[in-house]
Amino acid sequence: MRLLLIADTHVPKRARDLPATVWDAVDTADVVFHAGDWVEPGLLDALERRSQRLVACWGNNDGPELRGRLPERADVVLDGLRFTVVHETGASTGREARMAQAYPQTDVLVFGHSHIPWDTTAKTGLRLLNPGSPTDRRRQPHCTFMTARVQEGELLDVELHRLERHG
Repeated sequence: MRLLLIADTHVPKRARDLPATVWDAVDTADVVFHAGDWVEPGLLDALERRSQRLVACWGNNDGPELRGRLPERADVVLDGLRFTVVHETGASTGREARMAQAYPQTDVLVFGHSHIPWDTTAKTGLRLLNPGSPTDRRRQPHCTFMTARVQEGELLDVELHRLERHG
């Protein structure tokens, strides 16, 4: 099962659309995760149409329409692996221990907010993944997104993809 992880797209505020490379990844993914900060519902509509399966939440920059359509926290089990998607996880210091305590029934926590890519594992085994942003790099050297695979209950081939600055 092929996964695409994105967050903090801020379309159309920071970019008019997702980069073509990301749309190509949408087309080949079995599941697309979006960890919030859409800003406007147009991209949600497009991803709902184009994704085989979309698992998503709202972020702090998302207004009433997006919050009405998306949960604050989305949970899904894929091939025996338990995923949670949220936007914010607080400060980076102590994040693994805090999130392991907050999400004891989760194997993989996908989050956003900082626009800073993150891939760590808590002592409990919780994997924490932030794909960064494919459209708004902020102070990062590149816009980014992640891909991964799930097979027989294992998360495999987690890869951070770097893009040229977009939008």
